[in-house]
Amino acid sequence: MTHAMLKGSNVPLEATAVRAVLRWAAGQDVPEVDASALLLGLDGRVRSDEDFVFYNQPRHPSGKVRLLGKKREADGLTDTIQADLAGVEPAVGRIVLVASADDVAFDRVSALRILLYDASGAEGEPLAYFDIKPETGAETALICGELYRRGDGWKFRALGEGYSNGLKGLANDFGISVDDSETPAAVPAEGTASVPAAGTTVGTASAPAAGTASAPAFPEVSVPLPPEQPVTRQPAYGYPPEPSQQPVAAATAATQPAYGYPQGTSQQGSGYGYPQPPTGQSGYGYPQTAAPVQVQDPNFALPPQGPQFIGRQA
Repeated sequence: MTHAMLKGSNVPLEATAVRAVLRWAAGQDVPEVDASALLLGLDGRVRSDEDFVFYNQPRHPSGKVRLLGKKREADGLTDTIQADLAGVEPAVGRIVLVASADDVAFDRVSALRILLYDASGAEGEPLAYFDIKPETGAETALICGELYRRGDGWKFRALGEGYSNGLKGLANDFGISVDDSETPAAVPAEGTASVPAAGTTVGTASAPAAGTASAPAFPEVSVPLPPEQPVTRQPAYGYPPEPSQQPVAAATAATQPAYGYPQGTSQQGSGYGYPQPPTGQSGYGYPQTAAPVQVQDPNFALPPQGPQFIGRQA
């Protein structure tokens, strides 16, 4: 049988382990709600900060109270805390179940409900549920209910008490010291290097603590380098270098001939690199001379012919 509870009412629990499910309606601009639990001693305060189970410490050291995490269900979003009541230390008299909204007022959260299930058996109908309605709407943290000892057993009480100073203010009331006065790290000036404090961890390496031996630091020595000299590229296989590759001193020097043979002022008409005269035809690259002009002598006569040239008489 499921008990629909009113504020201030209580119900006995026969289950040895319970699961407290905090549920709210999802929607646009609806803040994310977080469930948490505080294990209180018989004096109504925590014994140490380890008795605070929340998103940054989701499991109590005893393992008997733990945060199961958020889920999206058909009826909305949920965040769940499970408590093994049979194994909770006798020094713990109450377990306070809390909802917080990260400094956002609960007037923006609708259909907020806490449901209690028997966690020792198969999941079925809830043992009890309580619809939480903030009194002012400005609350940023709420005590939804509490599990408390009664004789040898446990009971659940519906509360719905609000805090306007958030989870920090609620935790302070039960003995949790919340220190949020962290000093921001100094930003080094441009061009300087920041030095971590002794014993701090940077990345994965830990800086040595004060007083411990460390490797000696050697002064940095600056060695001047000689001026860079221009490098002249050598021509390939006897060909003259390109104008961009010639040194400044040799920019006006004559171009060297190919394969070491001298060249004339004009290389046109040369054969195989040999010099050619300005006129006349070349023969296989060798120089030619002009042929003399022959004039026929008018008194020229053939010499007497020998008998071998005289025809035979018939």
